[in-house]
This record gives sequence, C-alpha cells and structure tokens, in this order.
Amino acid sequence: MFRKILIANRGEIACRIIATARRLGIRTVAVHSTADARAAHVAMADEAVAIGPPAPADSYLRADHIIEAALKTGAEAIHPGYGFLSENPDFVTAVEAAGLTFIGPSAEAIRSMGLKDAAKALMERAGVPVVPGYHGADQDDAHLEGAAEAIGWPVLIKAVAGGGGKGMRAVARPADFAAALASARSEARAAFGNEAVLIEKLIERPRHLELQIFGDGTDAVHLYERDCSLQRRHQKVIEEAPAPGMTPEMRAAMGEAAVRAARAIGYRGAGTVEFIVDASDGLRPDRFWFMEMNTRLQVEHPVTEAVTGLDLVEWQLRIAAGEGLPLTQDRIPLTGHAFEARLYAEDVPAGFLPATGTLAHLEFPETVRADTGVRTGDTISPWYDPMIAKIVAHGPTRAVALNRLARAIEDTRVAGTVTNLAFLGRLARHPGFARGEVDTGLIDREIDLLAESPAPARAIEAAALLEAAAAPAGPLAGFTLWAPLRRRVTLRRDGEEVMGTLLFEGPARATVEIGQTVLDARLAPEGWRIEGALPGAVLRAGGAIHVFAGADGSFSFTPVDPLDRAAAAGAGADVIEAPMPGLLKTLAVSEGEHVAMGQPLAVLEAMKMEHMLAAPRAGIVAEVLAAPGAQVEAGAALIRLTPEEEDA
Repeated sequence: MFRKILIANRGEIACRIIATARRLGIRTVAVHSTADARAAHVAMADEAVAIGPPAPADSYLRADHIIEAALKTGAEAIHPGYGFLSENPDFVTAVEAAGLTFIGPSAEAIRSMGLKDAAKALMERAGVPVVPGYHGADQDDAHLEGAAEAIGWPVLIKAVAGGGGKGMRAVARPADFAAALASARSEARAAFGNEAVLIEKLIERPRHLELQIFGDGTDAVHLYERDCSLQRRHQKVIEEAPAPGMTPEMRAAMGEAAVRAARAIGYRGAGTVEFIVDASDGLRPDRFWFMEMNTRLQVEHPVTEAVTGLDLVEWQLRIAAGEGLPLTQDRIPLTGHAFEARLYAEDVPAGFLPATGTLAHLEFPETVRADTGVRTGDTISPWYDPMIAKIVAHGPTRAVALNRLARAIEDTRVAGTVTNLAFLGRLARHPGFARGEVDTGLIDREIDLLAESPAPARAIEAAALLEAAAAPAGPLAGFTLWAPLRRRVTLRRDGEEVMGTLLFEGPARATVEIGQTVLDARLAPEGWRIEGALPGAVLRAGGAIHVFAGADGSFSFTPVDPLDRAAAAGAGADVIEAPMPGLLKTLAVSEGEHVAMGQPLAVLEAMKMEHMLAAPRAGIVAEVLAAPGAQVEAGAALIRLTPEEEDA
C-alpha cells in the first residue's frame, strides 16, 4: 500500500479521498490555487502545495505543476478525483512517465471511452446493447439529416466529445433539424474544441440508470445500479440506489452488460457504465442501451457506498497498489436504499444561476452523511463549481430513506448565499417521486412548482424582527426607565423593507405589529413561538438575521440602522439629530471646525451599541447643541452645520 499520495483536485472530493487515506494510514498532499489557500481540503491534508492562480487552466489543469508537486513532496501516486484531469489520458501518461502511479484506469482505457462515437462502436463489438443511431465519421449536414430520417423521429443530436448536456439537442421533426444541428455544433466547439456529433433515437420516456463497476485489469465486477433520472438540463440533481422498480432479471442483464464493457477494455479501477432505459412499459431487459462510460469515480458514489457498506476510494487505492478485486460478485452486499441530493449555491427562480457568497453559517443534521468541502466562513468562489455539499440518506426501505432525506434537507442550515435547498426539499416531497415515478423529464414538467420562490410568512418576519430587537442579554436589554417598551424595527430583504412595531409586555411575551397584522409571541426554550408555532430557527451571522424555515428554505434579513436612515434622509440638512434615544458618548468636533462629508461628528450609545453619526455633507460646525454624557431623546438636535460658502 502507498505511504503518501497527492490529490489532484479540490473541494468535497479531495476531502473525501483524504478521509479514506487517513483511515488507511496513508499521508496526503493537497494542491491548491491561490484562491483555495485556506480551503478545507488544504487544512485536512498532511501537506499542501500551491500550484497557481485561481483560474483552473492556470492551476488545477496544470499537469506539470501537479506532477512537480508530487515529486517534490515524495508522493508515490496521484488520485485525480473527478473533473479536471481525471479523464485526461495525456495526464495519465505523464504521471506514469514521471515514475508515479495513477490511481485510475490506463490511458488506453480512457481514450477508448473518451469519444462517444468510438465508445459505442467498441461496445457494439463487445455485445453491449447500443441505442439505435448514427456514430459515423461523415459529418455532412445532409448525410446527418438522412441518418436521422432513417432512425426515425424524434432524434437526439449529441456531441461526440464531453458531456454535461453540452452540444445536445432534441429534434422532433425534420423542419427543426438544420437549426438544432448548427446550435449543437457551435456549443460543442466552444465547450470541447470538437464539433463532431452523433445521432441517436430519442427515448421519450427515458430513465438514466448507471452501473458502478470495478476492474483490476483482468476481471471486473459491478456494485449494482444507481438511478440518476432526476435531472435538469442533463445535470443530475438527486440520485438513488437501487433503482425503483428494478427486477432481478433487469439487474442481471444490465450488470452482465456493464461487466462485459469493462472486460472489453481491460479496465482497472472505478468506473461507471451509463445506460438509457425506455421505462414506458416498466423496466425490461430488452429496453436498455449503452450511453457512455465514465472512467473515474462519480459524484454520486456515496449512494453505492451506503447500500453496499463498502468504501469505493479504498477499493481504488488497493487496486492501484496492485491488489486484485477485494470481493467477488457473489459477495458484494446490497442493503436498504439510499439517496444523494446535490446542494448548490445557485439561484433557482433565476434559472439555476450559479451564485457566490461567504458562508455565514453551514450546518447539517447528524442523521445523514454530508460530504462537503466548505465550512462556515468559507467563500463560494466564482472560479469553481458552486457545489456546497452532497446530502446522503440511507434507510431500510426507499420510503424511509426518502423521508430521512426530506427531513435532513429541511434541517440543513445555510446562510450567506442563495441555494437550491428549498428546491431539493420540494423535489424530495414530490408525490410522483415518492411513488417511484421517475424519468428525466419530471423536473422540467414540474418546474413551476419546484422552483417557485415563496415570500416569507408574517411569522417568519416577526421572528426576524424579534431577533433584531433583542440585545445579547435578552429582549428587554437596553431599556431604561426613560425609554419605552415599544420598539420600532426595520429590516431589509431583497431590496424591500419590513417594518414592525414590537410591544414587550415582559421578558417572555411580546406583540408584533407588521402592517395590519398583529401577532402574539411567547419566548420558549427553543425560541420565540409566534401564534403558538415555531416559525424556524433564528441565527445572527454575517451581519444579517437568518430564519431557517424548514421546507421553505431560509430567509435572510439585514437590520436597517436608523442612523443610516437618518443620514440618508438628512443628507444636506443643517441639523444633525439623534435618530433614537441614547447617551451622547463623545463629540468629535467643535464650533467653527470645517468637516468633510462622511466625517465622524459624534458617537451615540443606544441599545448597548455605539453608533457613529457622520456629516451628511461638507460644511462648518456652526453650533454644538448637546454636551458629551447627556441623555438625549430621539430627534434631539445635536449639531448644526452651515455650508462652506457662508464662511466667506
């Protein structure tokens, strides 16, 4: 077994590999860009090496820098994770030329599966069922359209290189073919530098099933199937194992085909054979076809680990170190059911746009496995994939596992960036999904329901207002004999203000008025109960108040400082007034002094906090109307300014 390995990746997969290596007593080397210098995988590893600037092309895709780091630190092998260089045969060749071991398949195996057209031809020769289609070299427009006519409409145009839905277009009728072909080629050229396409029969009720396989270069086994049908834009959202509705006959047929594919190329290490399935008449052994083979560990490998009880990274390391397959096919267990939901920083109502931000808070329930590469305080960078975590739930049955997933999503707390958490929660509670009615078009059909952005309920706003009104010592802290128990609080959310009046009738009882709505609040050990119910956990972090509202996700509010409001409203006013009752702690100016816009004038202590009063414009201090140490009421005149020109 290796003594030290380098992980040529970042984020949650790097952390995942480090965890297994540590358990096996293997030392680890992390590589990182300058943007990742304080990342979680860097902190976890035994050593870390900087390999370049933030852009992947200048760091994580620099094979020469990665190999140099491995040699310099004495690593014996390189684990590529997934993405980046994991399926680059030239990288494998360079690693081995440097005298290092690549923890993955051979360069030849990667090349043989790298182009979809060549891979399908190879699978046909190996006796693996392939979707009816055209995979030839003739890329003439008319020839491709003729091939589509021969296959029968609808068809799917697919780029021969790459994946992730890029360079892929569905065409239902001949009149749309030319435009779809031009669009697919353009996208494929931009994404992969290769505009060649293939044409396949479009399966109209498709399911995406994949088989986890392992080979040792001589033999191969499968570790059962995963259902990855819940997709948006050909990107997986929730995966599960085993597939709902799977029969022993279907599993045996698919497993045999997947193992045959692995043996055909002398496969070594972890891989995934992906099949498209026509589920219009259930799962039938004559209705599945080879799509592609991923020659690496998959993002969704934790669901396979959950139902088999096996560590797939450990299998990778053992096989790369020269061992044979750890188990024969008949000894590989299959227990219960598992789901994985991909939690992303993305704006779902805006079309799943990737988002950035600093994680003011990140917390997962202990009832599930959460694979993540970020922590509270970390930044979701624009340079890399915005995945925050993979939430994995296991149970003895599909219903129990799905219920655990849904509850775990509700109990996951993320603050500091928008996420797809509420979207995942609705998907996990979708009745059709619960019944196992899964296909790749489900999300698109239900997108209006799944992607809606609910407004916060009045109870959620009330919880945020109560938190904003509370000083560290409690809801009545900061009140004095001269101050009223009624407090006016203003919050801002998504550019809109929420204003409320709070009347405290004691340390544990309040009335909250928001517009025409009046809500009763009682303080319980777990937080404020609004109208008898707990609207959600409340947290102050990152300068904002976050209410975690279960299935509706989280809502973030920013307190509006009345001093800021007063300054904005009075920018150009002659008199600086106290925006709230308080103690005039200090005066920073004197009469006759010239001041610039924004210059500190005084400090007011109120609500156990110090607030700076700044000059709303340039001018001259004409009068100081209060003395330091004075208790002042809201609206009390403190300083009068005159314009500069009046002094001339």
